[in-house]
Amino acid sequence: MSPQRELLPRAPRAASGISSRAVIALLDRLDELSIECHSLMIVHRGHVVAEGWWAPYSAERPHLLYSLTKSFTSIAVGIAIADGLLSLDDRVVDVLPEHVPADISEQGRRLTVHHLLSMTAGHHEDSLAEAWQLEPDDLVKGFLRVPAAEPEGTRHTYDNATTFVLARMVERVTGQGLPEFLDERIFAPMGIEGAEWDRVASSAAFGFHGLHLTTEAVAAFGELLLRGGLWGDRQLVPRAWVELATRRHVDCVPLPNWSPNPDFLCGYGYQFWMSRHGYHGHGAFGQYCVVVPEHDLVVVVTGAIEETAAVPGVFWDLLLPSLGIAASAADDELLDDRLRTLSFVPVPGSAAESRSGAAKIDASAQDSALPDGTEVAVEAVDGGWLVRLGPALQVAVGNGEWRESSPLGRPVVASGGWQGGRFVADLFVITSPHRVRLVVDSDAGIATATWNVLPLTTSSLELHLRAPLMTRPDVA
Repeated sequence: MSPQRELLPRAPRAASGISSRAVIALLDRLDELSIECHSLMIVHRGHVVAEGWWAPYSAERPHLLYSLTKSFTSIAVGIAIADGLLSLDDRVVDVLPEHVPADISEQGRRLTVHHLLSMTAGHHEDSLAEAWQLEPDDLVKGFLRVPAAEPEGTRHTYDNATTFVLARMVERVTGQGLPEFLDERIFAPMGIEGAEWDRVASSAAFGFHGLHLTTEAVAAFGELLLRGGLWGDRQLVPRAWVELATRRHVDCVPLPNWSPNPDFLCGYGYQFWMSRHGYHGHGAFGQYCVVVPEHDLVVVVTGAIEETAAVPGVFWDLLLPSLGIAASAADDELLDDRLRTLSFVPVPGSAAESRSGAAKIDASAQDSALPDGTEVAVEAVDGGWLVRLGPALQVAVGNGEWRESSPLGRPVVASGGWQGGRFVADLFVITSPHRVRLVVDSDAGIATATWNVLPLTTSSLELHLRAPLMTRPDVA
């Protein structure tokens, strides 16, 4: 891939006022806690002071942000409001009248942009699944049909469907798709290129999920917020909107199935979480953009992180106390070496260049990425293998190294080897947090293909390798 244009300046750590020793301690702590990161970027005083990618992840690749996408949708709403096209008091029923169900409740009629942004529509749980079941072809109408349990504006419930509706409202009043609107108003002026968007079956961008950006693009977004919407000499987002969106509007309740985390109990803004220090955008499996205005600090992490109380708390524990401490040249060199060598270990095993194998997928294995009975064939090629997964997928696999292919549009990066009588490979869906562990026992004729963490949109590997991924709007 071509080198990515730098969006943010770099600076020596001594000039930036951040300790290399503290960043090394942070990396050590992440290892100790078995927190799987794919990238890390720390921006202090407007300059990148530490950046690293765990190979095969790399700087130029976009990464799926999951619900961190919501924070970008919030900014789109704010720009539309500044343009005079929308207001916080505008009602869904007035902006999207053709989506209003005949049996809409009075509360449904009262729902406004403010209620959607703050996720205070009155539901006790995420309404997305029920809305989709009620109206498979019209999620906005389905959302308006979901019964409320509390008066609007009184209770925050994390609710993906609210952001989907906001995206559609922005599109209606601007006359542009959400991706095109953000590209014109934010990404292009900032120099951000190559944004990708997953979409629902109708081809609309999810809005609440599905944006893929590079780590530096996310860090630049955090820096844009830190500067109050100013980028260079251009006010891309009104300062008043940044301040409004990133302050607490409602108290939070613990999210279901999450480990208790104090940084998700500080209140909710307009598609941003308040933190013990500053605020953050967050996406499933540990996609973070953390902004700490009082310390002029932005920290971005991507990964496949189980929900844990450790993040972003480790930043407070290890980074904040180090700010203003002079870095030493020796520590800088140690950190640079550490950042250069971050990597997943390629799958060990013999090349066995003349050996091939075949089997069929047993999908009874938990979190299978392929349908039951899918035929798998492993063919030895120069320096690795060509793995065929059913009729549509052919994936290149390296031995002791990463090998890349794009069988259906999106890249997959893989390594593998023969371990006794079994062929084992890791297939990284490299623009996402997800990878598949493939195990082929050709003697038994059985293969398994299981996700490291099950994607929220679909378990189908084939769909994740298509660009864009298009699926129904379901998020677990």
